[in-house]
Amino acid sequence: MDEQTFIQLADQELARIEAALDKAGEAGGADFDVETKPGGVIEVECGNGSKIIINRHVAAREIWVAAKSGGYHFRLQNDAWVATRDDETLWLAIQRVLSEQTGEQVRFS
Repeated sequence: MDEQTFIQLADQELARIEAALDKAGEAGGADFDVETKPGGVIEVECGNGSKIIINRHVAAREIWVAAKSGGYHFRLQNDAWVATRDDETLWLAIQRVLSEQTGEQVRFS
């Protein structure tokens, strides 16, 4: 996949993630704030001060997630972003790490 196509697809996915995070935050339960930064970066700050960073990595053609539990890399495979390590989907990984860091169950609708 060429660089421009990757950036377009990754930015579309990041926009969907940001919208889902905003909606989940408005629903209550888990305490976190979402901030979008330039260059395809989403920063999620949990109420306890910990952070989760979700960003696109152009050189690797991956979306990366950095959380207290570790770093995770996701590649586009058959219209889904899938972990390079264990095939977990990006969406499930974000729900999992956000639930772990906030201490509250987070689900995207």
